[in-house]
Amino acid sequence: MTVYFYHTQDIQYILKRMEEGAFPSHFLYGATHLKDHGIDVVWHPSDISLSGWRRMVRTTWKVLTCQQHFDALYATHYTGIEPLIFLRALHLFRKPIVIWHHQPIITPKQRWREWLGRLFYRGIDEMFFFSEKLIQDSMKSTKARTERMHLAHWGADLELYDRIMQQDGTARRQGFISTGKEKRDMTTLVTAFNSTEAPLRIFLNPTNGSFSYEKLFQKLHTKDNIEVNFSNRLVPYELAREVNRSACVVICCQKTKYTVGLTTVVEALALGLPIICSRNPQIPVDFEKEGCGIAVDYYDTEGWVKAIDFIRSHPEEARAMGQRGRQLAVQLYNDCHCAEEVARVLQGVMA
Repeated sequence: MTVYFYHTQDIQYILKRMEEGAFPSHFLYGATHLKDHGIDVVWHPSDISLSGWRRMVRTTWKVLTCQQHFDALYATHYTGIEPLIFLRALHLFRKPIVIWHHQPIITPKQRWREWLGRLFYRGIDEMFFFSEKLIQDSMKSTKARTERMHLAHWGADLELYDRIMQQDGTARRQGFISTGKEKRDMTTLVTAFNSTEAPLRIFLNPTNGSFSYEKLFQKLHTKDNIEVNFSNRLVPYELAREVNRSACVVICCQKTKYTVGLTTVVEALALGLPIICSRNPQIPVDFEKEGCGIAVDYYDTEGWVKAIDFIRSHPEEARAMGQRGRQLAVQLYNDCHCAEEVARVLQGVMA
């Protein structure tokens, strides 16, 4: 079996950096391990400079004119392949389409959008979701079909993180670290750390979409215990080494309906670090049940202060949290296990 792999990110850049040992494989959603399950991959030639209709037109053309044989289309998102999905719904594109669905399926207020959505979802053969909550929320829509929805454990490239820990060691880990760029609640985080005066390093892009973190921090007061680093250049490997220098990962997010912060979560699990995270019900990991971290309600500054103080005053338990998190990564949240789950579904569409 062979699949055509489509991604909204630059596939060729990721593959090149992976060959150099400087990029984790989980950003390709198990695709690099599909060969272990008898599935070959045709890599979509990425061009992330395009957006909107231009990307859709180019992607549709590349798929329809692909000279290499493939049996199904495997995509990390439906953005960019919408025309192919509609063609599939109309039985004009014969290959099965399997995608990752990042948010719950919704029922829009406008009737025409709901009608169009029903046609659209007929063109998707199978869907992966990051959490059971995403599936349950999607089931509220009449467009959702239970038999086409699958929970998959998207997880980290353990080989890369093991190499980082071996190379840099873990004995000198200290302080807290915040990485990630999407929907981060810096106001609550900074206010809490100003109160505790615990050491915090923040790594952020200057902007995320139309939102400027740089402008936000011009208004925020930060004490000397908080170090803010703005950069567009740090790649995941370099950030992972910074995370490995820390004793605890903090993920303070805005309220959303999808798995904001999950990339940072699986990285912390892989590195065996305790986690303090906003209580996002869409995140598949129950930190307190698994004993690998602390969940704090959205915008709860006092809750963050208590969680920070607990980690600082209970170093042995914090290390035990990290160890339990690492076991969770080995058992479930790793790229090889994710590839196994993906391969099972891909093989099923051709059965």
